[in-house]
Amino acid sequence: MKKSFLSALLVLFVAIAIAQQLPMGSSSIVHENNGEPLTVFTYKPATYKDGPILVVFHGVKRNAEDYRNFAISMGERFKAIIVTPMFDTARFSSSRYQRGGIMKGDKVQPQEKWTYSMIPGIIAHVRKLENNKSIPYYLIGHSAGGQFLVRMAAFLPGDAKRIVAANPGSDLFPTTAQQFGYGFGGLPEALSNKNVFKAYLAAPLTLYLGTDDIRPEHNFDESAEGMVQGKSRLERGRNCYAFAKALAKKNGWAFNWRKVETPGIDHDAARMFAAKEVEDALFGKN
Repeated sequence: MKKSFLSALLVLFVAIAIAQQLPMGSSSIVHENNGEPLTVFTYKPATYKDGPILVVFHGVKRNAEDYRNFAISMGERFKAIIVTPMFDTARFSSSRYQRGGIMKGDKVQPQEKWTYSMIPGIIAHVRKLENNKSIPYYLIGHSAGGQFLVRMAAFLPGDAKRIVAANPGSDLFPTTAQQFGYGFGGLPEALSNKNVFKAYLAAPLTLYLGTDDIRPEHNFDESAEGMVQGKSRLERGRNCYAFAKALAKKNGWAFNWRKVETPGIDHDAARMFAAKEVEDALFGKN
């Protein structure tokens, strides 16, 4: 009697643990986010065992569910959990999404209010559901999501194994000659000094570029500040990488950036995520 009771109790505990995990396939969760809840779209392949988490950041259309679907190819290929938070336009303007909420008007915000500061909580939530506090994670964003991650790499990279910015519309050059968003100009010295640049160049950032992303379409930034960086997203990514590499070499600093290009792809998130080169962008070595 006692043995059967203990067996039944064990079965119940296992059932509860399984129920608390992310379900297989496509789903969504709500991350409470300190009172500002975020919908997070997820995908867990049937083959998942102990793979990484890939956090995917959507573009300017804020179509997080679509981006989760675009990323299913990566989930299956790398046996990874896909996690795609939704940053809606009602609460997350471009200054709060693409530029991470560092500035509000002309005032620098405290770090805990930066949008970047939300990402560790999302990771912790998923790890708790999976009952594994040490699942490694990678960040990958396309277009506006790529802009978000380029700037996150500069200011709050966390412990992501790799931060992949795919086809960002503008880049963050490590210089004060360009104003914030495009460079570090206008920021206080604490966020734009030599040590900040040094840490930025040491971050595990990959600029992942489609070689056909050369046309002024898809909400292309044609501002004077943007055009200084290059005439296309491809040119801007190449120019930013070359500028950063030269600065690191000049100063003898560590340079952990990578540039990966995928041929024949334009501004298309689904194709960028499905391309064979995405494996190199995420997991390749310097």
